[in-house]
Amino acid sequence: MPAAALSPEILAKYEPVIGLEVHVQLLTATKAFCSCANHFGSAPNTNICPVCLGLPGALPVLNQKAVEFATLAALAINCQVRESSIFARKNYFYPDLPKGYQISQFDKPIAEHGWIDVPSADGSVHTGPPADGSLSPGLKRIGITRLHMEEDAGKSLHDGFGDSATRTYLDLNRCGTPLIEIVSEPDIRTPDEAFEYLTRLKEILLYTGVSDCNMEEGSLRCDANVSVRPRGQEKFGTKAEVKNVNSFRFIRAALQYEIERQIEVIESGGRVAQETRLWNANEGRTYSMRSKEQAHDYRYFPEPDLPPLIVSPELLSETRKKMPELPEARRARMIAEYELNPKDAHTLTASREFADRFETAAKGAKNPRRVANVLLSEIGGRLKALGLEPEQSPVSMAGIVLAADLLDDGKISSKQLKQLFDVCFERGEDFPAVYEREKPEQITDASAIEALIDQVIAANPKQVEQYRAGKKTVAGFFVGQVMKASKGQANPALLNDLVTRKLDA
Repeated sequence: MPAAALSPEILAKYEPVIGLEVHVQLLTATKAFCSCANHFGSAPNTNICPVCLGLPGALPVLNQKAVEFATLAALAINCQVRESSIFARKNYFYPDLPKGYQISQFDKPIAEHGWIDVPSADGSVHTGPPADGSLSPGLKRIGITRLHMEEDAGKSLHDGFGDSATRTYLDLNRCGTPLIEIVSEPDIRTPDEAFEYLTRLKEILLYTGVSDCNMEEGSLRCDANVSVRPRGQEKFGTKAEVKNVNSFRFIRAALQYEIERQIEVIESGGRVAQETRLWNANEGRTYSMRSKEQAHDYRYFPEPDLPPLIVSPELLSETRKKMPELPEARRARMIAEYELNPKDAHTLTASREFADRFETAAKGAKNPRRVANVLLSEIGGRLKALGLEPEQSPVSMAGIVLAADLLDDGKISSKQLKQLFDVCFERGEDFPAVYEREKPEQITDASAIEALIDQVIAANPKQVEQYRAGKKTVAGFFVGQVMKASKGQANPALLNDLVTRKLDA
């Protein structure tokens, strides 16, 4: 943290201004401008060719699938797709950029003017956009300046750090990997808003299938621009760019640190430097990497080997047809269709595959909401406790549906269900097999339950007197004793009703 702890009063004097630049690798089989495999994890420098390496005479050919993916992503984040866009050469010199330039887009990107809605600072939960497209209460709209296409550079691998680094190795497999860069407007005002924006952007991209968004493999990378200004001032403060952040949680922490650092500099009479800073997660702070006082001149000019990119009305129409139901719209529909609460709907739609599995199961169940409860509380709780992923659960979706239906029919109690699921996870067996073998049955015969109640009442006269003296909570004691006597098989609703009747009589 900054050297001095800042008081809430000082922090409240300033308004942060945050903009995010997100690079997303597209999930194509081949690279952006050649036929080399677009595959992470290959042996170094094996997926390369003269086009990747920029050898004399090698000519780029644009990957049509990359264009389709970029268009799909642009439409999913509400961007306007330009019919004609231009590729440009972005010139800079770095060891992992063998051509000496990067093919990108500059003044005419493929898409512009989009937006993503995020929960507002009051923490209210969004349940989907209204039918007329206006902004729902509790939401804030974050503008998207542009989405443009470009190619990735290679990767430098350093032996050691800083002054102790002895060698640098180059892996050029990543050269030419198709990217989209998504640049937000400086509309974000808190680290939490940045976190929510990134979370929703990632969800949308995963739903469309254009990228796997794996941050550990570099499929999704984010740089954050942050400045502070006195509240009420329109002019932006001097910004710093924070790089080298490999998780949304760390981005939020880095922004919080950087906001406080800049406020502390201003409050002490200093001037915030325009620079690039790196985040050190171990120390929880940012470090200066290089000054950006002088803007880098990339000497952009149109790429002479590529014609203008034309996105025809036909391609745009076909791409719209491929658009899946996106997360927010799906949540709104599932809340209405399955009577889910917003929190459960949000959890169930966190990934498209998980939502698909739930909906397939829900359509075959007697009570979809009970399926959601069993899936999230009973199965989800056990998976979290054991550190398992959903696909590692021994209980299938068919098993969850059976369990929910048995509960709904009153054939088993919630306690019995928990015991059966315990056996499933202990033995690695699916629920139908365990239920068939164990076959617990609820006692739903009122006369049988009444006989047990009579026995418990006769054995506990003191508690009966307490109940009749006005201590109604003692009824829970009798319910527990009867449930124990029935080995957990008495129907809970019927048992509670009969106990109350007997005691009141």
